[in-house]
Amino acid sequence: MPTYTALTTLTGKDPAERLGLAMENLVPEPTGIGVFEIEDGSGLWEVGGYFTEAPDETALSLLAVAFEAKPFAISELPETDWVAKVRRDLAPVEAGRFFVYGSHDADKVPEGSVPLLIEAAMAFGTGHHGTTLGCLRALDHLVTQGFVAQNVADIGCGTAVLAMAAARVYPNPAFASDIDEVAVDVARANVSANDMEGRVVCLEAMGFEHEHLLAAAPFDLIFANILKGPLLELAPDMAKHLKPEGFAILSGILTEQAEEVIAHYSQNGINLSRREDIGEWSTLILTR
Repeated sequence: MPTYTALTTLTGKDPAERLGLAMENLVPEPTGIGVFEIEDGSGLWEVGGYFTEAPDETALSLLAVAFEAKPFAISELPETDWVAKVRRDLAPVEAGRFFVYGSHDADKVPEGSVPLLIEAAMAFGTGHHGTTLGCLRALDHLVTQGFVAQNVADIGCGTAVLAMAAARVYPNPAFASDIDEVAVDVARANVSANDMEGRVVCLEAMGFEHEHLLAAAPFDLIFANILKGPLLELAPDMAKHLKPEGFAILSGILTEQAEEVIAHYSQNGINLSRREDIGEWSTLILTR
């Protein structure tokens, strides 16, 4: 079955969200709609729809004009077994002592490594992206320096790979939370696949707003691999819930955004300890 995409950009969150809602009334209707901020400081938002039939180009043109968006770019995607493709394209990842792999590469796990199984179908957060890789390297650095975390939280956990990594090397269970219910389900599935039930506690929460997180705080290690905007909003709560001399590992930050994030966290009493850039992405180790 062919798949079609229709993508446009426009300025501002509110009109982008309203355009996304308006697209729900198209005939043929889209099977999915996404509204995302383009994290380059431009203020632009991307709005896109997926269709199993060719979309109505006239209706899309009218929507673009009505919402002052760029004309929709419409494409037909080739039929692809995406899981098989990801399995072919995603080789195992080594990040210091950590080894992230799919079950099809189980025979490649090096002796003495800390293995983390993430299936190809759960591709976001496998370790291949510069942000996740950077966070794993940052954790490896802290472990090498002798830092032992007793209380760990992974805020915006995605696959929970970071929480699992911490729970592999530190004595106590780690918390993994995400605002998205589907992400929490994925996290729980990954925890189970790694035989880590009881070692990683998966929660649906916005930031630190969950009774279990509030009861466990303050934390001496917090991961937040999200995006610049949410990271800036999280800074006051991070300062509140991070122990003195504890560490925060932040990513999801473009290299040109890093200085703004560093300055904002410094204003909240959390200062830069180490920075690593991988491609266009920065990972920060900060300490309170």
